[in-house]
Amino acid sequence: MNPLFAFSAGALAMGYCVVALFFARFWRRTRDGLFAAFAAAFVLLAANSALPVMLGLTVDEQSGAYLLRALAFAIIIAAILMKNLGGRRR
Repeated sequence: MNPLFAFSAGALAMGYCVVALFFARFWRRTRDGLFAAFAAAFVLLAANSALPVMLGLTVDEQSGAYLLRALAFAIIIAAILMKNLGGRRR
């Protein structure tokens, strides 16, 4: 595997983890589920970035790792919808 690709994937995973910790901190303050969902989604995005490098997957074998990305975006969409629809019911 290309060392530059591995380094950039690691840096991207670290950035995702920092953002996840940022949202987790806001979740601890407010106990708002939207922040928890964003933190979980960014943890999944970090795993999506790091797993192919850690497992040594080639480009052709990485298609399964994109399911983590799809799950992360589904969590974000579901959290936004629940937040918006929950406010209208009150």
